[in-house]
Amino acid sequence: MDLPVQVGESEAFGFCANTANVWQIVGYIFMVFKIVIPILLIIWGMLDLGKAVVGAKDDEIKKATKSLAMRAISAIVIFFLPTLVSMVMGLIGSFGDVQEDWKVCRTCITTPNGDCKAYAETAWES
Repeated sequence: MDLPVQVGESEAFGFCANTANVWQIVGYIFMVFKIVIPILLIIWGMLDLGKAVVGAKDDEIKKATKSLAMRAISAIVIFFLPTLVSMVMGLIGSFGDVQEDWKVCRTCITTPNGDCKAYAETAWES
């Protein structure tokens, strides 16, 4: 049984509309990972570099500097991963008659605090 969920001026029926609360939880998890993991990677890299500087060995300093750079790049990639997911979901949702339903999934994953609350509340009430 498909439940209607208001999306703009039209109604969306389908998997995403019916499971909006699950996609909202996934969105919150992505938001936490997007913030916490990059911070941890940079902190660990700084700690490694600090240990190498205190040890005063050139080889360790070079190795720790390279490690910090790689961790910073990883942090940037992880930070922009939700944007990539949003772009992919936008491409998928642009096909056929599932466009409105995909908007629910994309909105709930990329902005769980925004419009997704309305989608999730409507799905929970039904």
